[in-house]
Amino acid sequence: MSTVPFSMRLDAKLKTRLEKEAKRRDRTAGFLANRAIKHYFDELDRLEQELQAAEREADAGIFVSGDAVHAWMASWGTDEELPPPRPEIFPEVKAKKKVA
Repeated sequence: MSTVPFSMRLDAKLKTRLEKEAKRRDRTAGFLANRAIKHYFDELDRLEQELQAAEREADAGIFVSGDAVHAWMASWGTDEELPPPRPEIFPEVKAKKKVA
């Protein structure tokens, strides 16, 4: 992978932290900054894909009920935290009428 120069301004505390971490890992600050920026964009891409998938489900009439979401949220931080709810509302499938 080829690289090109890029400069940016950082908060002084962030720069100090970056330099300390680079030294600790025996890497350059640029290497760590490059990895952090790549990770940021990879995460944005992942979130965008999840959003698009959720929009496709919504467009198809597939939803999680408000009750399921509220129960899940109420469990947050408890010893019995629930997994994220799965869709349980689906569009009605109308049976085709047979012509006699």
